[in-house]
Formats: sequence, structure tokens, C-alpha cells
Amino acid sequence: MLSTFYCVQRIILLTLARHLTHRPASVFIWGAVILASLCLPVVSLAQTSSYVLGPDDVIAISVYEEEGLSFEEIRILDSGKITYPFLGEVTASGNTINSLEEVIRNGLVDGEFLIDPDVTVSIVEYRPFYIDGEVASPGAYPYEPGLTLRRAISIAGGFTERAARSGITVHAAELAENAAPQSYDTLDVSLKPGDVITIRERFF
Repeated sequence: MLSTFYCVQRIILLTLARHLTHRPASVFIWGAVILASLCLPVVSLAQTSSYVLGPDDVIAISVYEEEGLSFEEIRILDSGKITYPFLGEVTASGNTINSLEEVIRNGLVDGEFLIDPDVTVSIVEYRPFYIDGEVASPGAYPYEPGLTLRRAISIAGGFTERAARSGITVHAAELAENAAPQSYDTLDVSLKPGDVITIRERFF
């Protein structure tokens, strides 16, 4: 989680500050470590901040110094909503984590429950991707950041002997159910949570 990265960075910063006074020779080493720690979450941050939430995503909500309004795990329902204290049903689906933070914050302020709440939303678990057709073990599998078609097929046990290695279709989660899926002849295609992959049977 991104919050974990931030905590690690703060620890490194404090440790570095202590070492600067008593051990100047270690500055270069610690400098390299902190630069690496700052760079690690960049890709994850970019992907997560633009990620659109949907049903079955599991999120955490934290309101600073408000334990009764903080939750480690909330699953977004099929309706796209979550239930939150004071606010009742809140539409989470279709929001990014940043926009959902604003929705909750504004709700707490407009309802005069809190004056200036510090709200943080993070993703605990992405909704699964789905793969069917000619793979060893069709089904739903947990999404992992950076997932590609190649990796998804591997997770599902690989191709069957009858599987076509081209014309693999992916129905993107953000498209309407009746929208035409995209067909691919390469396995180096990035996937998103909720995507539905179909491996067709070859006929020769």
C-alpha cells in the first residue's frame, strides 16, 4: 500500500538525520537509500491515483484521529456503494481514491459532523480479473499491479493443447457489457481489474 511506502520514507528520513551528525561518512549510503525509497512508489502512485474504483474493490478509509470513522477494509458492493457512518450509502464506484476522499470529506463537513477532516482512502485489494476458454483453470483470480495477458494465462495454468494463441479477446471492465471486446495477437498487453479474458479454441 502507498501508506506503507510513506511510513518507510519517514523512518528513513529520521534515521538519516540521526546519522548526519555523528557519522558523516554514511551520508552517501543513506542518501542512495532514501533516493531509492522515494522512487519506488512513483509508478504505483500514478497507477493508483488514476484507478477508477468499482464493485468488489476493497478499500481502507482513514480519518485522522477519528477511530470511529476509520476502517481497514470496506468492500464496494455490486451496487457500487459503501455504507459509511453519518453519510449512509456513498457511491464509491466511478471514483478515483482522490475523488472519493473528497466525497467523504465534503459529506462530513457539509453535514457539520467535523470541521476539517483529514481523509485518506487507499486500495487494500483490487477486484479480480476473469479468464475463460482454453486455459487449464478458468475462473476469477486476484488482480496484481502490472498484470499482462502473459501473466494472466500463466496464473490460470497456461494454455490447453487446443488453445488458439492469437485472437485472444479482452472485454475491458470500464466498457459497457454489450460493447465489443478487443482482440489481441500478442501477450504483452496490460490488463486492469475486472477485465474478462477469453481464450478461444483453435480449429486446425
